[in-house]
Amino acid sequence: MTEQQPANSGGKQGGRFQPGQSGNPLGRPAGSRNKATLLLADLIDGEGEDIVRALVTAAKSGDVSAGRALLDRLVPARKDRPVVFALPALQTAADAAQAMGALTAAVAIGTLTPSEATELARLVETFTKALTAADFETRLAALEQRLGTMR
Repeated sequence: MTEQQPANSGGKQGGRFQPGQSGNPLGRPAGSRNKATLLLADLIDGEGEDIVRALVTAAKSGDVSAGRALLDRLVPARKDRPVVFALPALQTAADAAQAMGALTAAVAIGTLTPSEATELARLVETFTKALTAADFETRLAALEQRLGTMR
């Protein structure tokens, strides 16, 4: 049984968008702002200081939502924090294995949270991949050199 094409597709796309091609090439340009955002910016323009003063006054008088709004804007939540952990020096694959053991032990005793250890493990994994790529490159160059001298 063959799949029928819609009458207006002309068989060009097989009923789907082509990879890497926009479904609406004449759509909104990248980086353009929403009309509502532009209108709000025009309304606030020149009034920012008064708005902040009103929020501060409301927060001082006990309005928790005004205080939260201020804090969210002035002191955004930290997404990352420095982690104090002595990661063993990484120079060889054996060092990477030692580092993973140290991370596991740190989680087990509560020095690191599992998510902190996961981030550090990614660092160790990236090191291991770089080490593997460098080793591969060295071995390939040696093989190419041997093959070049054999010819």
